[in-house]
Amino acid sequence: MARRDATRRPIASVYQQHSEMSCARTKARAYSTTMIDINAIDWSAILPFILIGFGAQLVDGALGMAFGVISSTLMVSVMGVPPARASAGVHLVEVFTTAASGISHALHRNIDWKLFARLVLPGVIGGVIGAYALINLDGDVTRPFVMTYLALIGLYLLWKSTHPPKSRSPRIIAPLGLAGGFLDAVGGGGWGPVVTSNLLIQGSTPRTTIGTVNAAEFFLTLSISITFLIGLGWQAFTTATIGLLIGGITAAPLGAVLAKRVQAQSLMRLVGIVLTITSIYSLAKVFGYDPLA
Repeated sequence: MARRDATRRPIASVYQQHSEMSCARTKARAYSTTMIDINAIDWSAILPFILIGFGAQLVDGALGMAFGVISSTLMVSVMGVPPARASAGVHLVEVFTTAASGISHALHRNIDWKLFARLVLPGVIGGVIGAYALINLDGDVTRPFVMTYLALIGLYLLWKSTHPPKSRSPRIIAPLGLAGGFLDAVGGGGWGPVVTSNLLIQGSTPRTTIGTVNAAEFFLTLSISITFLIGLGWQAFTTATIGLLIGGITAAPLGAVLAKRVQAQSLMRLVGIVLTITSIYSLAKVFGYDPLA
């Protein structure tokens, strides 16, 4: 009996070890499917997204807005990325950029905390609703509406570049935050152009307005990214997201330099032209007409 037990124990331990190794391999395979394999990235394919992130962050660093609308417009209209995936990628990248921006504005005392408190919660609610709506709608259905919205943002920025605001205390805040959050999630951007611009038009002080809107945007982008993660899973965050992140981080230090050398009104006019042209071009393609064909 002692001999039989002695032979059974090694055999049992071998089976147990084999089972544990199989389980470990299964877990490793499951884990690898949820993460982006850096070695498998096609850098020639990701380069356009790096350039998009670089250009968008360069403008955003100088204006304090427009990273989302520029990135989303070019990703949807030029690169053909579905609106939901474009918005998900843009907002994940903005979680990092807005966190750094918000901390910087807080340290420099550029945040009006009363305005922040009235703005952030409606913005988050609007953002979650917008992301949920975008997840549950077909990309071919949402694309014309998203591009129309971005084209209107482009025209709005063109108008704003020639109409400087007058200083006075803003009154419409919560509805503006709700609408800005919703449109930001659906369009992949627009929180800055919609909320900052409208607050400035109402007469809010530029320094604290930009700082407050940027600080609130961190919580907006975080809530939208979580909503996309729940609704779409990790597949919503593709290698294009890495490209945007690399380009955005690289361009971040250069935004301040651009802000000193280029007038904000001129830069805003240029952004408005780019958004309007690319959005209208994408709309034309949706309805079966390609101006470049």
